[in-house]
Amino acid sequence: MHQLQPGHRVQLLQSGQTFFPALVQDIDNSVHEVRMETYIFSVKAAGELVAAALERAAQRGVAVYLVVDGVGTPSLPLEWVTRFGAAGVEWRIFSPLGRLGVFIPSRWRRLHRKLCVVDGVVAFCGGINVLDDYYDPNYGVLDSPRFDFAVRVTGPLVQAMHEALTQFWWRLQAATKVRRSDLPAAWRAVQEAVTLTLQVRSEPGKGALFSDCADHNTNAQLVLRDNLRNRSRIERAYRQAIGTAREEIIIANAYFLPGRKLRKGLIYAARRGVRVRLLLQGRYEYFMQYHATRPVYGALLAVGVEIYEYSVGFHHAKVAVIDSHWATVGSSNLDPLSLLLAREANVVVDDVSFAQELRAQLEHAIDQHGTLVDPAVYANRPWLQRFLDRVAFAMMRILLFLNGKRY
Repeated sequence: MHQLQPGHRVQLLQSGQTFFPALVQDIDNSVHEVRMETYIFSVKAAGELVAAALERAAQRGVAVYLVVDGVGTPSLPLEWVTRFGAAGVEWRIFSPLGRLGVFIPSRWRRLHRKLCVVDGVVAFCGGINVLDDYYDPNYGVLDSPRFDFAVRVTGPLVQAMHEALTQFWWRLQAATKVRRSDLPAAWRAVQEAVTLTLQVRSEPGKGALFSDCADHNTNAQLVLRDNLRNRSRIERAYRQAIGTAREEIIIANAYFLPGRKLRKGLIYAARRGVRVRLLLQGRYEYFMQYHATRPVYGALLAVGVEIYEYSVGFHHAKVAVIDSHWATVGSSNLDPLSLLLAREANVVVDDVSFAQELRAQLEHAIDQHGTLVDPAVYANRPWLQRFLDRVAFAMMRILLFLNGKRY
């Protein structure tokens, strides 16, 4: 597993209200290339601003590559298919389900990571889809904004992110029967463009957009999860940090159903005196994710883990802070879909200032919008709820079994 590297600047972005303006500004300042992957790409409200920025970039000659997931985004509106085509935006839908896809276990492996690299020098990673804070594809207009986080990063991990995005794009190209003889030349062109960009940014008077990133030395790394070489890297990062915790663990996770090793890590931490707080989804969104989570509460509550449910709006965050110096922000939930099946990406940061900023945001959410789960109330919850919880938990295990996974 790669170690954290120094030389980064990592900016915390809370909600789409801060994420989208930063993303659009960097896309509008792009010179050579924009690469983006996302689970959901909605062109409503704030999402339209991102789509328009990609269109503008392509129109001025920037190479723009976009990949969306076939479940999160089964199609783009015809208007934007036309506009992207006219501008020269290259885009692909990863693994569309089709009519029978839901019955094919291999199709359950989704592209869930949310990444963007601009000119090879600035990157975005987190849990925020290209989706307005006040809109949901299933529920329409929301009464409260979605709770979520992302980061804007400069430094060495941008290269790792760029390589991941580029390799995945060319794998999709090969899968769609693009001539393999074209791939080496295209790859060299991409690398040359990025090298030129770095040279331009380093010239006096030409790097204004990123000049604020000088003299920052934050330790960070990109942690990916896929079904090839990186099957358990995100889970291991969590387990290692939890295993060394001495004072405090705060985890905010939308869909929380950790495997046995992760659960044991949290239980052992609580038993040795670490204060463990979990901020989880309290608002009903999906049957499986909502009910399958509840059966794991009991063992955690029994050792003093504090579980808070966030129900003022949709909780979509996937972040954690441990001992006020280790932090992670990304796309990976702590559930089997993320940890065993989906392509995910998290940024891990070891920096007191960043961790304390994220911790303050989480403490505010817990204090203002979290409802503490009472162990006695949980133990005596209605029989129907307990039945539904067990049904959802069993269904999750069956689905994993069909996919050849144990959890």
